[in-house]
Amino acid sequence: MGVDAMPNSAPLTVLATTRAVLTLPDDSLVLTPATITVSAETGKIVAVEPTVLPKTSFPSSATYIDYGSKLLIPGLVDAHVHLNEPGRTEWEGFNTGTRAAASGGVTTVIDMPLNAIPPTTTVANFKEKLAASEGQCWVDVGFYGGVIPGNADDLLPLVEAGVRGFKGFLIESGVDEFPAISSNDIALAMKTLNGTPTTLMFHAEMIPPISDSVGDAVQASEPPLAPHGDLKTYQTFLESRPPVFETCAIDEIISLSHLASNLHLHIVHLSAIQAIPILKAARKQGVNITAETCFHYLGLAAEGVEDGDCRYKCCPPIREQINQDGLWDELIAPDSCIRTVVSDHSPCTPELKLLPSHLQTMDTAHIRHSDSGVDVSADLERSTLEKEATAAASSGDFFAAWGGISSVGLGLPIMHTASALRAKQTGQAPSLVDMVRLCCQATAKQVGLYHRKGALKVGMDADICVFDDAEEWMLQSKGMHWKNKCSPWEGHKFQGRVKETWLRGQKIYEHGGLNHGFVCATPVGEAIVEKRTA
Repeated sequence: MGVDAMPNSAPLTVLATTRAVLTLPDDSLVLTPATITVSAETGKIVAVEPTVLPKTSFPSSATYIDYGSKLLIPGLVDAHVHLNEPGRTEWEGFNTGTRAAASGGVTTVIDMPLNAIPPTTTVANFKEKLAASEGQCWVDVGFYGGVIPGNADDLLPLVEAGVRGFKGFLIESGVDEFPAISSNDIALAMKTLNGTPTTLMFHAEMIPPISDSVGDAVQASEPPLAPHGDLKTYQTFLESRPPVFETCAIDEIISLSHLASNLHLHIVHLSAIQAIPILKAARKQGVNITAETCFHYLGLAAEGVEDGDCRYKCCPPIREQINQDGLWDELIAPDSCIRTVVSDHSPCTPELKLLPSHLQTMDTAHIRHSDSGVDVSADLERSTLEKEATAAASSGDFFAAWGGISSVGLGLPIMHTASALRAKQTGQAPSLVDMVRLCCQATAKQVGLYHRKGALKVGMDADICVFDDAEEWMLQSKGMHWKNKCSPWEGHKFQGRVKETWLRGQKIYEHGGLNHGFVCATPVGEAIVEKRTA
């Protein structure tokens, strides 16, 4: 739709830049100068021109913004986020989690079915989560359902209710209300969902059939059955979750894939590069299976983890540098099985990370959370000598600490910084266009939202990220917008900073602005409950 075809009566906002990543009619992406015109009434993009048009090309009533050389890209779609509300709102919540997303150019997050209580495993539970989200979301939020033993009859009703996909664990999740599924459960879910426009996803770790197994308690807040080494040494934890955990689980999933020839299968947070040949071979044989990896696997390596620094604990674990190199290589491979990059934002209270005193950067004894009107201070205070002694004894224990990385909203700076470094070192790294493909376009497709999210083109939601790819900065705890300011990214230097975030034609975040940058007075995000059709 050209400028001449735009209605004169509708209020318009015009965004001009010498660099934008646009989506062409054939679905390819291009970095080009651009002028993007947005209807303030509908929140949609109504015109895109691959050149910088002057202000005089538009009605005098239009709001015209010249961004110079700052980069305009679609708002990111983070397809793997744990918001944890209701039930564990002291860990995270819709208000704080979506504020953090908005601060990093993320305009859509897809909430995982755990670790909220209740989990999203029935329509009734889904409705409870939707009620908790009302009026709290700073960005748009979609939802996954969960696959657990015994809930196969709930899956199709959840599809009808609007969930974007489903997730199940092949190893214990660490929370009692979301148990692991067996091969029989997987087969039943595949048969039930086959032919349905959805995605069946798996936390692909399982205990391999070996005699010296580390045991199935390794993901819970208990030591494994047979750790070989100091529990406060990262290498001990890394060896307790070897790559065979991932390859064994993926082999199991692929062995059952014939039951779901018309269903998209997906591996979440792929960590081990040993799984890549297995996935590629399956894809060549016609299995519709893809994988995602995470920003922390691309930006952090085991060699940089200090013993006792449980901020780095996640499952699957952050592996060695040589493994990270293989993930980067796969991202730019023409036949890559890794189609998306996501945060897997999985926060908890700082005390659950069991950090040694020299790594603690905040006083957790005086935390008060009120973003949902819930006072959870009693859950956070350790008022007895017994609790204090227990915490002191377990500080720095990678097996007792909760596993999860807080990073929602940091993805673009992480990717851009690490890509720039790899380009200097190897000459090969994802480009800005590749980052849009991996974090906007493909993630929107993965959750059936590509008809409105993940692209700068006419008819799409005007979800726009303004990125200064030259600015250098360091993340400090005061710059974290998620609830509990505890993350392994603290103290890291980044190149590239999100300057503004627009959601459906409205600016919701401006770095340096009033109210910590959240320039709209109240949250304007919406719960996405439209039934998935693709």
